[in-house]
Amino acid sequence: MQQKAFIFDLNGTMINDMDFHIRAWHTILTSLGAELSLEQVKLECYGKNEELLERIFPGRFSNEEMQTMILHKEKTYQLEFKPHLKLIAGLESFLQKAYTESIPMGIGSAALPMNINYVLDGLQIRHYFKAIVSAVDVAFSKPHPETFLSCAKQLGVEPSNCIVFEDSPKGVLAAKMAGMQSVILTTMHSADEFEEGDDILLKVSDYSTDAIIRLIKPE
Repeated sequence: MQQKAFIFDLNGTMINDMDFHIRAWHTILTSLGAELSLEQVKLECYGKNEELLERIFPGRFSNEEMQTMILHKEKTYQLEFKPHLKLIAGLESFLQKAYTESIPMGIGSAALPMNINYVLDGLQIRHYFKAIVSAVDVAFSKPHPETFLSCAKQLGVEPSNCIVFEDSPKGVLAAKMAGMQSVILTTMHSADEFEEGDDILLKVSDYSTDAIIRLIKPE
C-alpha cells in the first residue's frame, strides 16, 4: 500500500478564526475608503495579504506601506482571537490518531509564518507536522497548486496520495489542480458553495464524525 499523507490549511480548517480575520480586514479597508460589507470582504479573504490589498486598491500602496498595514492587521487579529484559540472540535484526537499511525502531515497555508507559529506554539502541536508551507514559501497563492505540491514534496508523498483539508473554494480548487482529494470544513462557507466532484471526499463541520476518522484507518 502506498504511503498517504494529510495536508491541512490553517485558518478556518484547524482553528475557527476566519471571522476575526474578516473583521480585522474590514476595519482596515473601510478606514481606507473601501465601501465593502463584511460579506464582500469575506469573498476577498484568500491568497496573500498583499494580493488582497492589491485587488481592493490596485497600485495605491507601496510594498512598505502594505507590510505596515499587514503587520498591524495580524497583531490585531492575534490579540482579539487569543482568548478563543483552540482546535476545531475533534481535530486534536484526529491528529493524535494519525500521528500514531505514522501518517505524514503538513500545513499548506497562505498565512504568514507569524500566524502559523502563533497556532502551532500556542496549542503545542508543532510535533505533528513534518512540513510547513506558508505565504512566504511560494510564488503563487491558491488556487494555484504550488502550496500543496510543495508540501507533498517535503513530505515525500505523491500528490495523488495526499488528502487536503480545506475550508475555502479557492483552496479546494488548488488541491484539485495539484491532483489531490479534499475534505471540506464548512466553517466559513456552506456546503453548497463548493462544487461537487470525485476529488471531494467529505464535507464536514468538524473532525468528530466516524467518516473522517476512517480516513486514518479504514475499517
